[in-house]
Amino acid sequence: MGQDLDKARFTEDEYLRFGERLHEQLTVLRELLDRPGFGEGPVTIGAELELFLVDEQGRPLPRNSEVRDRLGDPRVVLELGRYNIEVNLTPIPLAGRPFERLGAEIQETMCKVDEAVEGGGALPIGILPTLDVGDFTADAMSEENRYEALRRGLRRLRLEPFLVKVEDLELRVENVILESANTSWQVHLRVPPNRFARLFNAAQLAIGPVLAACGNSPAFLGRTLWEETRIALFEEAADDRDVERLYRKDGRVTFGSDWVREGAYELFERYVNDYDPVVPNLVEDGDRTDVPELRLHQGTIWQWNRPVYDPADGGHLRIEMRALPAGPSCADMTANTAFLLGLTLAQAERDLTGYRFAEAYQNFYRAAMHGLDAKLSWPGRDGEFEAADLVLSLLPEARAALLANGVSVKDADDALGIIEQRTRLRRTGAAWQREKLAEFGGDRARLVRRYRELALSGLPVHLWS
Repeated sequence: MGQDLDKARFTEDEYLRFGERLHEQLTVLRELLDRPGFGEGPVTIGAELELFLVDEQGRPLPRNSEVRDRLGDPRVVLELGRYNIEVNLTPIPLAGRPFERLGAEIQETMCKVDEAVEGGGALPIGILPTLDVGDFTADAMSEENRYEALRRGLRRLRLEPFLVKVEDLELRVENVILESANTSWQVHLRVPPNRFARLFNAAQLAIGPVLAACGNSPAFLGRTLWEETRIALFEEAADDRDVERLYRKDGRVTFGSDWVREGAYELFERYVNDYDPVVPNLVEDGDRTDVPELRLHQGTIWQWNRPVYDPADGGHLRIEMRALPAGPSCADMTANTAFLLGLTLAQAERDLTGYRFAEAYQNFYRAAMHGLDAKLSWPGRDGEFEAADLVLSLLPEARAALLANGVSVKDADDALGIIEQRTRLRRTGAAWQREKLAEFGGDRARLVRRYRELALSGLPVHLWS
């Protein structure tokens, strides 16, 4: 979904032909994945940062196309909402000082985008507290064919309004614009095909305690909800299941319902067999191994951890880890990345398929709801643990795995040290926002203005005043 389309309307014949191509390209993908030496190479990481644009008062500012044009930076692209923008960071090797390099690029690009916003600025935050119901109109959607096509495609599957429920909040929305309430920090890890299943399952297990330590989305429409309200909001806002699709266990935004047992192909096949196309854009020319329709279809299914096939450089696989919120600062996002990658690499050393998937599933949603206060379980340990205690006990495993993969001692310790201090002090971004909302008497705009100042400083949130 990263490329714009030539049109936004499609015929039923195009939907039919697109579906046929998906099955054809599954065969092509299987042949590629079985090819000796496919996808081999150094372990690299990449990331995508979604930002909110705000005016001087801290309200959402719908000017992303102007900001993108003013910057002229190929890393900067439009997101769904006109007050959202995305920065695609440069892929780098995991070995060496990846988190230092990543943090420097985050800070540089955030400041560039902020400076390009006339009459306002930019900030990384899971959900912008100053959003109101009036910000989710049809006019709030970015003027790109891909987003209009997505809106039409989902409405084709589900005609009735989307009913979104989070705790005591209930909304009826006509299209996908509510997705724009969420901004994420999405981490990519390049993996060899023969290691995909173990690494993917490890990411599914790791994200529970990592998310508990990273909460940054507590407020929406004037209510304080989950530590990571973004998780529930996105799942509800893009659920295409109506009465005819209740047979499908998972929505279009999902954690998943079982371990991967064979490899990446297993997930791509599930996406083709279980999910209707919503953007049937047909590519008539190009290399057969690019599988463009399959990649486009995969981009319209938002599993919190999902597979990515990239045809670049002979083709390779990545795991896209989508559950982390944007922000609060460059230091926090690099620390979150280090913890997630380290814990994933550590857990990939064992076969997790003997562990109940329901436990990992439960960990994820408990972490999203309760953050560091959540009760989580862990393979090989009896009972449940407070998330803060579990996080601290898992940091040495994450550190050892990073060092084993060539990360420098100083880079690993600097990044994971932020997680340790944030956890000991219980000073997540969500905790800071709740405290400031109380201190400011519920003044959401004042909260956003102060948050932006501190986010751009680069300081980790546990050091914010």
